[in-house]
Amino acid sequence: MRRVSVVGVPGSGKSTLAAALAARLGVPHVELDALFHQPDWQPTPPEEFRAAVADAIAGDGWVTDGNYSSVQETIWQRADTVIWYDLPRWRVMRQIVWRTVRRAWSRVELWNGNRERWTNLFSRDPERSIIVWAWQQYPHYRSRYQAATTDSRWSRLRFVRITSHVQARRLLHDLDR
Repeated sequence: MRRVSVVGVPGSGKSTLAAALAARLGVPHVELDALFHQPDWQPTPPEEFRAAVADAIAGDGWVTDGNYSSVQETIWQRADTVIWYDLPRWRVMRQIVWRTVRRAWSRVELWNGNRERWTNLFSRDPERSIIVWAWQQYPHYRSRYQAATTDSRWSRLRFVRITSHVQARRLLHDLDR
């Protein structure tokens, strides 16, 4: 395991797991959100985004996290492992609400000067609210990654489905041995 794609619904813990995994493997952590979201939440133009991702995964080892379909094939063509963080919906929703409140309260910078906005916490627009987005996209991501595990195009990839934080800790612990 040297080139890893961590995927799953927003709020599942992808970035946390990917950062820990990258540290244990001694490879760069590539957070796709950081490449995509420019100042004031403006998206990186598609060609620039694809080029930035291709550059970030050009090396012999890396761990990406994110669900951007526009670059998934590029990443998976180079990956050796896909870790699908597939927590129950209730847990994801609890985590993403807590994370959003914590980020808005602390005003922590996410990427390129962007911060969570309190108004997004209460918005019903999935383009503004990561909470609504996660709720609406949950079934889509589950079916997308379930299908990928049996898709012949990806048969050379090792798929690891993580359904609990205990399994995630076990995966990291096993790498420490």
